[in-house]
Amino acid sequence: MQARPGKGALALVIALVLSGCAAGKGESTDLMRLRSKDGPDEFAVLPPKALEMPTSLNDLPAPTPGGGNRTDQRPLDDAVVALGGKPGAAGGIPAADSALYAHAARLGNQGDIRSQLASEDLQWRRDNKGRILERLFAVNTYYQAYQDQSLNQYKEVEYWRSRGLLTPSAPPEGYDKQKEEKERQKKKRGGLQLF
Repeated sequence: MQARPGKGALALVIALVLSGCAAGKGESTDLMRLRSKDGPDEFAVLPPKALEMPTSLNDLPAPTPGGGNRTDQRPLDDAVVALGGKPGAAGGIPAADSALYAHAARLGNQGDIRSQLASEDLQWRRDNKGRILERLFAVNTYYQAYQDQSLNQYKEVEYWRSRGLLTPSAPPEGYDKQKEEKERQKKKRGGLQLF
């Protein structure tokens, strides 16, 4: 049984129309990407707080052009309130925390600790930047450079548990999250290995 010439021509026309919908050479359609590069960011727009009537209109501040509004969102101030602080409080140590600070600083404190640590870490990374071939092929040597400074989580858990303290559990030894994720994706595809 042979196909009629009309069906073959129709299939050819459909294929040509669909190929015309494809992106040109070097272009991408970005249909599956959630972030657009040239459009507005809908997450950058914060909805204002609800309007509320003050108890007295005399309590309202004088309008300031370009200034803040009572209904503007203030995420940093909201975070301070959520953590138990007072937004807009002056910097420094609150009186309620002075005993805590005194205990933490009982052995002394160093004001420029961040810059000192940054410079020491930079020097450490320069001294442990990897061999020539590792640098040539951009092999990540981060874990190798800091291996002597890292804790063995399993030994630490055993150390503290042997002293009777409750500890959060560490992932099982030999657990490879990436391998587990690949296996899950493989099962999801029905056992087909695409790469």
